[in-house]
Amino acid sequence: MDRAISHVVIVGGGTAGWLSACRIAAATAGAIAVTLIESPDVATIGVGEGTWPTIRRTLERIGISETELLLACDGSFKQGTRFDGWATGAADERYYHPFVPPLELDPADLPGGRPYAVAACPQPQVCAADLAPRQRAMPDYAGALNYAYHLDAAKLAVLLTRQATTRLGVRHVRDHVLSVERAEHGSIAAVQTRETGRIAGDLFLDCTGQSALLIGDTLAVDVVDASATLFNDRALAVQLPVAPDSPIASQTVATAHAAGWIWDIGLPSRRGIGCVYASAFMDEAAATAVLADYCRAFLPEMPAPRALRFRSSYRARPWEANCLAIGQSAGFMEPLEASAIVMIELSLDALLEDFPVDPALMPIQARRFNALACYRWERIVEFLKLHYVLSRREEPYWRAHRAAATMPERLVEALQLWRYRAPSALDLPMQDELFPAASYRYILWGMGFPFPQPSPVQRPVRPDLPNQLRQLDQRSRALAASLPTNRAYLDALRGERPPFLERCAS
Repeated sequence: MDRAISHVVIVGGGTAGWLSACRIAAATAGAIAVTLIESPDVATIGVGEGTWPTIRRTLERIGISETELLLACDGSFKQGTRFDGWATGAADERYYHPFVPPLELDPADLPGGRPYAVAACPQPQVCAADLAPRQRAMPDYAGALNYAYHLDAAKLAVLLTRQATTRLGVRHVRDHVLSVERAEHGSIAAVQTRETGRIAGDLFLDCTGQSALLIGDTLAVDVVDASATLFNDRALAVQLPVAPDSPIASQTVATAHAAGWIWDIGLPSRRGIGCVYASAFMDEAAATAVLADYCRAFLPEMPAPRALRFRSSYRARPWEANCLAIGQSAGFMEPLEASAIVMIELSLDALLEDFPVDPALMPIQARRFNALACYRWERIVEFLKLHYVLSRREEPYWRAHRAAATMPERLVEALQLWRYRAPSALDLPMQDELFPAASYRYILWGMGFPFPQPSPVQRPVRPDLPNQLRQLDQRSRALAASLPTNRAYLDALRGERPPFLERCAS
């Protein structure tokens, strides 16, 4: 391929495919033709998705309003994650990983008797009261606190499809790919479809999920297996109806059990609940019983769950020749900390910030993209593993997670250093770390990891510290008094029924 790139072909729909189509079409404003091929034989899987605050900028870039997102996707606000029972398994043990960073101070200076996140950040108290992070009068995507969304993944794909095809000029081909045509130098020349025939392109995006039709089946790029570090490989998912006036949680709730954990995501019309587990430590019957026991608090009879299988792994080279894997075809980690959609966003950001205008430069750009992607996957593996190695639970599953042979070497070294200092940019040097030092602090000290031991280097004198702590308490009280509940906010939004919602229903 020696001509300028003028046509991007995306194979696969869902969140990965349609978000890719929207971002590329919006960023290039018609200069690049975008075609998305979506098989009518493959259904979009929607369990309920958690996102990261980056999604607000992404949606703004592609022209979707916040009201449209919340109403079309049965959305609610997410302000972080609450972890129940992870450290010891005690019924009343919990901690928060909020989206607002903590005060920059030595944890030993915080008032005693309160969990770290509650003492260092106002957001956990807002979450505990089921409050929204913003008021209705605020501009789109602005808030009193940092936030993301919970939403229905299948409905998100529908919204993105409509945005791409009706507003951004994306060509949508509903057809099944039968084969992939290779060029002489090994890149992809075209795909052959069942009804439309041959569709050629200059750059191909593989958004075919776990099937990885282009990056795996055609280009045979190796997979880096992380399952020896992250054991979970199964999930059982259900959706439970909720009462119209029931509270909507402000955070994902992750509740640990004997061989994994349970997610609980609250939407306006339902709860998405799932039991994640490791098949080496628990069979499906036992996992079903764990899930049913959890659901019994909300509904006497649990509906039949949907069984999901996965493996924590990622592509060694998500960009190979003129093919870039986005979404699950590039990699997938267990859903703890909701890394799936944000990795799609970050991949698209990296592609568009250094878009391959000259095909001769594509190998250089691919190498740099792959190095960044692998760095991010490695950090995700380490951060997720951190949640398990800090646990003091005694079930075989949790003891196995603490075995040194299952821990990444970089994490082992970091844990040794963090006994003497807090996580910092020394450990996480990238400008756009997916999980910054603040996230590590919330997990470490939320799980009961010791605060750093005294150092011979004198700490800076902080005469303003008492005033900062008072301001934090005052801010917490002010937010609690001024913010609406999630339910009140979203019900009022639905009561207005904007014109676009009528179009969606028709």
